[in-house]
Amino acid sequence: MSRWDFVGRRAELDRLLVAATGATERGLFLSGSAGVGKSRLLREALAAVPADRHAVWSVSASATTAALPFGGMVQVLPAEPPEGLSPAGVLRWAVGQLQQRAAGRRIVLAVDDAHLLDPPSAALVHLVARVENTTVIGTLRDGEQLPLPIRALWTDDLVDRVELAPLGPADTAGLLAAILGGPVDACSADRLWRLSGGNPLLLRELVMGAPADELTRTYGVWRWTGRPALAPSLTDLVDTRIGRLTPGVRAVLELVAFGEPLGLRLLDQAVEPADVETAEERGLIAVEPNDRRTDVRLAHPLYGEMMRRRCPVSRTRRLQARLAELLEAAGARRRDDLLRVAVWRLDSGTVQDPALLLGAAAQAFARYDVPLATRLARAALDADGGFDAAELLATLLMFADRPEEAIAMLDSVAQDAAEQARCVRWLTVRGMVSYWGLGRESTVDEIATRGTELTDAAGRARVHAFEAIMRLHRLDTARAVRLAQAVLDRPAASTAARELARCTLAHLQAAQGQFARSGAAIGQVQAEAARWRADMPYLQLALELARGTRLALAGDLAGIDAIVADEFADLAGAGDFRLGTGYLGILRAYAARLRGSSGTALKTALEACAVLATSRVYAGLAHAERAQAAALRGDAAHAAEAMAEADRTHAPGMAVLYPWLEQARGAVLAAGGDQAGATKHLAALADRLRDDKLAGHELLVLHDLVRLDAAAAPVGPTCTDGGRRTVAQRLAELCERVDGPLPPLLARYARAAVAGPADDLLAVADGLAALDLRVWAAEAAATAVHRLRGGRSGAAVAAHGRLGELLGRCDQVDTPALRLGEPALTDREWEVARLAAEGVTSRAIGERLFLSSRTVDNHLHRIYHKLGVTGRAELRSALRGPSGSPGSPGSAGSPGSPDRPDSSDSPGDGGGRHFPGGEGGRSRPGPDEGRPFPGQGGEPGR
Repeated sequence: MSRWDFVGRRAELDRLLVAATGATERGLFLSGSAGVGKSRLLREALAAVPADRHAVWSVSASATTAALPFGGMVQVLPAEPPEGLSPAGVLRWAVGQLQQRAAGRRIVLAVDDAHLLDPPSAALVHLVARVENTTVIGTLRDGEQLPLPIRALWTDDLVDRVELAPLGPADTAGLLAAILGGPVDACSADRLWRLSGGNPLLLRELVMGAPADELTRTYGVWRWTGRPALAPSLTDLVDTRIGRLTPGVRAVLELVAFGEPLGLRLLDQAVEPADVETAEERGLIAVEPNDRRTDVRLAHPLYGEMMRRRCPVSRTRRLQARLAELLEAAGARRRDDLLRVAVWRLDSGTVQDPALLLGAAAQAFARYDVPLATRLARAALDADGGFDAAELLATLLMFADRPEEAIAMLDSVAQDAAEQARCVRWLTVRGMVSYWGLGRESTVDEIATRGTELTDAAGRARVHAFEAIMRLHRLDTARAVRLAQAVLDRPAASTAARELARCTLAHLQAAQGQFARSGAAIGQVQAEAARWRADMPYLQLALELARGTRLALAGDLAGIDAIVADEFADLAGAGDFRLGTGYLGILRAYAARLRGSSGTALKTALEACAVLATSRVYAGLAHAERAQAAALRGDAAHAAEAMAEADRTHAPGMAVLYPWLEQARGAVLAAGGDQAGATKHLAALADRLRDDKLAGHELLVLHDLVRLDAAAAPVGPTCTDGGRRTVAQRLAELCERVDGPLPPLLARYARAAVAGPADDLLAVADGLAALDLRVWAAEAAATAVHRLRGGRSGAAVAAHGRLGELLGRCDQVDTPALRLGEPALTDREWEVARLAAEGVTSRAIGERLFLSSRTVDNHLHRIYHKLGVTGRAELRSALRGPSGSPGSPGSAGSPGSPDRPDSSDSPGDGGGRHFPGGEGGRSRPGPDEGRPFPGQGGEPGR
């Protein structure tokens, strides 16, 4: 592993730099726990202090020099002070030495670990802080005894003191990505952040101690699985924090380690309350209110890891049994109390009731904690839980990406499924595993045949609900609708069966553009969640797919933000419910892409691909979204590779997802330069979607054609007049069929792209920007700029400014439509334009570029014509890029700039904002470079 990069802490670094170099001469000390990053932050700040204007001295105090007079300052003071000086004289001499060596520059004295300074050094630091033209900055460790001169620095109002907080989740993820050389999936980053408490030193030890088979890389994304490896260095760090423990305090920490969060009342019953108070006073536990209960947790997650690892097995089992007894005696009233008791009983070897284990496994599954639910269900099966335990375990194995084991488990209890209620559950679970887990499309017909043998109305409704959603995924939509509607019309149907059928209809309605009806159905399913979750937790996936399809097709990015931030997302991530986490990751990537955050989109799509690497349900969709993100960044090679992987991993039984995959294929073709091929492919896709009556998808595919400058292309069947509708005309028709504010905007965009005024395109850009659809808004503005320039309109400059504003809110983006907004100037024309925009006269430009004034004027006329401006006054604005800098070769953020990141850059936000297209958007100098422009007399030189 390489040296850890400095990540985040920008506000703290800026504040430290201002303290060191500002005009106030007021210093700053950072305090915090060991390993939080104080010393590194101080070094980074010192490295940025200009050495020509500041005399910078840095000292690091330590325990070895704390007993030596001036031992802390030995790095900056001469070896021997003059003889015969009093203590005060030595201090004055030391200050004089620093001022003499500074030679008039401002003194910046940095003291790392100032709490370890010896008394004379501390006194010298205090004296230096009082000297004019001097600043003292430094670090302190929390909880340490401070020398009085150091404490007096802020009590005397000479410096400020700021507590350095631990890293947040985002900075932790950035630090992990920097050291591992690639992004870390969100769940792994979150686990490491929680375990380390945001402490960079502890984070480093956790990562460096992780076994190679638990820290793996898939599709370029790092994932961490397993338990933390407590390497000796990490153990020493945690031991230092915990300190020496009395038997009573140790008992408190061990109980909390195995039971957290543990009710304070229960803890007081098990140990001496005085020991609990001592543990809290020492900062080893945290006592916090939780509704009407007061909970106790360990102050740091690694304390729990340490206590659990070191506790003998016999005492571990005794403590867990004691915790179960305490909670059972208290009544186990909270929702998760049953689950906690079952885990403690299982781990302590005192469980006797398989029903307890089975109920706890179902509860864990309802919380989407797949590993825990699997463990409990297997224990229930081993404790003679019978058919019910086997059925639940098989379901869990399916969602743990182990479908072969799930089928074997179900087949082993087939003889126990004679009773009709059990037969129904066995049939539906086996069908689910066979269809989605093993990809056997014949499962649908098998279920349909077996369903006709059932006589129980509720059982038949459940089977029909499963058959309906399978047929939807196979695109047998007519039959899916009939089956789902029949389930809803059957009073005997269970809540779970009815809501699964409703999800089927809601998904199809969304694909058809009936967003209002789909939203109402989704709302009903959500309202019944408490009644179906215990019976069918995996129904949540059907709900999310319906909801995600509706929001994505409607362009409702705020709605996507809401569902990826709700409770299910947190539970799925924490519980390794990969299908849920993976699909929500795809939605996050989609929203980021349409916002123009291409780096975030690509990173998030890669994370989804990694999470879904062992599952074929949504894997193809994840790679298709990755292809879209790469295409948006202009990375044709990455986009093509992702599309190939989408084709390889896409399951035939997920045919309902074909619009997304084929739409991505069109983007990949366009990114590769085959715009004609992309147009042909998307036109054929639009025709197919029209035949399949999937108007919601058709709307977006038609819009992709508009983005490829094919708004006038023919689509659909031949009409009675012998012609075919154009893309623009078909979009106008879809306004009557597809709900929401997006269809009218896209139809207006298409009309304006064919023959409408540029003002319409700019109005569309404003409308799309209001929906946060920044890429599409920028493309509409780029089309307007192109049209205005072609007409030599004076409004081109303002339109260009609007385009720059929209692109300035995007990351690296490169699409055919955006290239229209890029001036097609030759390299020589860029040179001339840049100089003219800076106010250089034609004669001076000619002298600098070895051209005649007339040749410069001819260049300027061509430039004005290409940019749609009338003279020099408008030139600077017309050349200004989205980053705000003049968009000429060699300028930051402009086409051809050496600072411009290319598609090989690692995914990330910021730093990549530019006009797309690079050199491909400008013509090269031709053989007639410098010749007079025909028909132009040239603008008089100034």
